[in-house]
Amino acid sequence: MRQTYILIVSTIVLSTPSALHAQPAADAAHPNVVVIFCDDMGYGDIGPFGAKKYATPNLDRMAAEGAKFTDFYVSSAVCSASRSALMTGCYNERVGIRGALGPKSKQGLAHSETTMAEMFKSAGYATGMAGKWHLGCRPSQLPIHHGFDEYLGLPYSNDMWPHHPERPADYPRLPLIEGDQPLDPDVTAEDQKLLTTRYSARAVDFIKRNKDKPFFFYLATNMPHVPLFVRDDDVGKSGAGLYGDVIREIDDAVGAILSTIRDSEIDDRTLVVFTSDNGPWLSYGDHGGSAGPLREGKGTSYEGGIREPFLARWPGKIPAGLVQHQPAATIDLLPTLAAIIGAKSPTLPIDGLDIRPLLFGEPGARSPHEAFFFYYADGQLQSMRSGSWKLMFPHTSRTMNGQAPGHSGEPGKYRNLAVGLELYDLDADVGETKNLTTEKPEVVAKLQAMADVMRGKLGDKLTNRTATEVRPAETAAD
Repeated sequence: MRQTYILIVSTIVLSTPSALHAQPAADAAHPNVVVIFCDDMGYGDIGPFGAKKYATPNLDRMAAEGAKFTDFYVSSAVCSASRSALMTGCYNERVGIRGALGPKSKQGLAHSETTMAEMFKSAGYATGMAGKWHLGCRPSQLPIHHGFDEYLGLPYSNDMWPHHPERPADYPRLPLIEGDQPLDPDVTAEDQKLLTTRYSARAVDFIKRNKDKPFFFYLATNMPHVPLFVRDDDVGKSGAGLYGDVIREIDDAVGAILSTIRDSEIDDRTLVVFTSDNGPWLSYGDHGGSAGPLREGKGTSYEGGIREPFLARWPGKIPAGLVQHQPAATIDLLPTLAAIIGAKSPTLPIDGLDIRPLLFGEPGARSPHEAFFFYYADGQLQSMRSGSWKLMFPHTSRTMNGQAPGHSGEPGKYRNLAVGLELYDLDADVGETKNLTTEKPEVVAKLQAMADVMRGKLGDKLTNRTATEVRPAETAAD
């Protein structure tokens, strides 16, 4: 791979105004960054995390040549909320983004927030994006108005279109956006077959055009979120059905990016990161992914909804074959990347912390977080993790256990799941099967005290706590 550092990650920090016009050299102090962010990928969906039904050779290579984090988290088990955390380094609740924003929503990420792209831009980087944005669909809310020089992709999920199996009347035509205007106002099934290929081609082209200067590219695939599509040439390629074909096509996209970096001779100056926004959509059965050994999936605050596969590759910086068991999260990417390139932190408070010691495999490195907190639904603090301990707070969740799974793109029906106060030791019980609240009351009390501090900052619908530090999302006028 090429000799330029490419970081595949999310948000970074704004520097001084003069830095907006500076053009640093492409060197070790200004590595390139590529962040690959999938949609609804399960913890067990790729080879490095246990997938057996199909091969993912390029992701296997990333893991062998870089790092695999086994305990990597998103802030919330749903699309827009999760993406806001990646882009800002904040818990989604802090920046006022909840759930999955729809085509009719006027809400979007506030322009007062510093995105990862703006952080890179402030340090003189070229910035580009292809794929799913989902942080506001009005023209003024799109990526080119949040620090990206260029953008090609869908403004929200690829199932938010008239052909949705459950709610076709609720959705308008699905547009493919170039910049902030529709390139194709009516995406069809034939168009969806080419989305992953088209996005990866844009990433490859961007790298080639910017190989001689530092750059940041954000590739946010719409897949493996339903509806599933692959190119006609890739049908049957995995030998494991359409879901396997989709994962193999994503793996091919990763391979194209890695090959382009190598051929451009910027391999030792490029950081590539691979992860996803939340766990698998289990109600879709054979069109949904696998959480592997984890409990539940998307839309829940059990591990299957919030723990994601995470890979990072940077030859000469990240030790080959590193397996990191210390917990980290998407909120940590922005401050970590800012530290790597020497950018300033955002002016507004963020929640992420610098995890370079974990990323670079420093001996004895520990997570800099005392705890992680997971919000879902209408501002509910549903769970938290501290060390190996996971505490679930009483709420109503959902499960497919005992329900008929979906098939061929038609979803099954969830049933409600009453979640109690539940304590799990994730080191001994990653599947969250044995509730230890009775045996470990002192641990419960300690974690409850931590949670209460967070409730005082970001609020909690479950306990009727009012937030003192939440910043509202913006509502577009257009």
